[in-house]
Amino acid sequence: MKKTRAKVKPAARKKSAAKAARPASTVALKGTVAIGKPPKGELRHVPWNSIAVEMLTPLLGRQFVAGQNVMLARMVLKKGCIVPEHSHPNEQVSYVLEGALKFWIDGQVIVVNAGEVLTIPPNMPHRVEAFVDTVGLDVFSPPRADWMSGTDAYLR
Repeated sequence: MKKTRAKVKPAARKKSAAKAARPASTVALKGTVAIGKPPKGELRHVPWNSIAVEMLTPLLGRQFVAGQNVMLARMVLKKGCIVPEHSHPNEQVSYVLEGALKFWIDGQVIVVNAGEVLTIPPNMPHRVEAFVDTVGLDVFSPPRADWMSGTDAYLR
């Protein structure tokens, strides 16, 4: 039996390459990527309940764990919480565990419900609103240096 590989249409490849090369927005955050040699990776086991929830606003709390090349954040958003438009050079994957989030991104409005995932390329401006009380996980690569240093004023 002959094996075949699926072919990607050249047009589809060009479109995704164009989006990946999107120029930085005027709302791009500075200091979101650490400069210099990354710290050496280490094995860690971290229960979420061992990390205090950092209340950024009365409606927004977060916890995060950072590795050498990736960061995982647990975000807790109360109904009506708005994360203002911003962008960052970090790639982001958002997974909604409970609730629902409305994203304004790339000229679209996208509702992400519990059990759904949204991938956000680097430097793509986005804004978020919680429809209901929501818990989600955000993955960033590389880790958000501005979050680790506390210089993330746009969230506070």
